[in-house]
This record gives sequence, structure tokens and C-alpha cells, in this order.
Amino acid sequence: MEKQYLRDKEASQYLGVGKSTIWLFSKQGKIKAIKLSDRVTVWANLDAFIASRMAVA
Repeated sequence: MEKQYLRDKEASQYLGVGKSTIWLFSKQGKIKAIKLSDRVTVWANLDAFIASRMAVA
């Protein structure tokens, strides 16, 4: 991953899921959302999430 922080659209494209799934994963605690302001949320360390999912499979 080149960028350290990704917005929902970028994160969904990176993981190959929809934007609603990114928000669902955040709500479930699978990935950590970082709230920068009322209208800006970013996600970081998605490679660790991918690695953890690969280890399970």
C-alpha cells in the first residue's frame, strides 16, 4: 500500500469490497476507523487486516 491513510472509497477499492462493507467492518471492530473530523474518517493498516484474513483461510 502506498498511502498510509485511505478514505472509504479508496479503502473499499483496495480491499475489493463495497463502501458499506468498510463501514460494517469498522463497526464490527475488524478494521480501525480514525475520525479526523465530523465529516472525515480514514482507515490505516489495511495490510494487517488482509494478512489476518489470509492466515485464517
